[in-house]
Amino acid sequence: MNNQKTALVTGASRGIGNAVARQLAKEGYAVAIMDVFEESAASDGINAVKQYGVPVLYNKGDITSSESRKKTLDLVMNTFGRLDVLVNNAGVAPKQRMDILSTTEESFDFVTGINLKGTFFMTQTAANVMVEEVKRNEGIKPVIVNISSMSAYTSSVQRGEYCISKAGISMITTLFADRLAEFGICVYEIRPGIIMTDMTKAVKDKYDALIDGGLTPIKRWGYPEDIANAVSVLCSGKLAYSTGEVINVDGGFHIQRL
Repeated sequence: MNNQKTALVTGASRGIGNAVARQLAKEGYAVAIMDVFEESAASDGINAVKQYGVPVLYNKGDITSSESRKKTLDLVMNTFGRLDVLVNNAGVAPKQRMDILSTTEESFDFVTGINLKGTFFMTQTAANVMVEEVKRNEGIKPVIVNISSMSAYTSSVQRGEYCISKAGISMITTLFADRLAEFGICVYEIRPGIIMTDMTKAVKDKYDALIDGGLTPIKRWGYPEDIANAVSVLCSGKLAYSTGEVINVDGGFHIQRL
């Protein structure tokens, strides 16, 4: 077995996923990136990971496709011979924000199909690979990290399908944490708050004002690197007696205050 740990990060050509991939590469992991873009269009993100001198594999794939999921895991195992970390980061927002009284089935299916169904079956595919790894190599301790959102518990009636999809990821975390514990595979969830990414650029002014007004106890935007640092902690092995845990990376948004 290859002695270099390997991480697979979905949706890692940019944004939060790319920050996670860079952090893990910095820590010495071989990194596999799965994203929907052609490799040429993802080159900036790939090169940002490669700068750390670790092996980097890119596969154009779609987590909603069983063929893509299998192909990606096969490529990872054939290239690196092991899988230590899966970070389920790939996800989408609605193409158009619509009140829940008028949102469409097409929008619901688009968002939940990727964020919820895709994440579930990506986790299932990787989990089966990890279970076989553990059976062959007692020393390996795989970890799965799901990136959800503060929207897992926060109502946003203009994008209800997104909230539902992220709430579902919380249950995916619980279910797989329960099922995989007997194999020593820990499963965690990170709930990002207001993070500066391409997805939030359109509402920057709104959240600038809300943060300044005290929406979050820590008065600043979050950054992809904040999420990457949390992933690093969860993959460190220092929380090996915890599974199914949720880490809020949200500037304290989740705190109920009077």
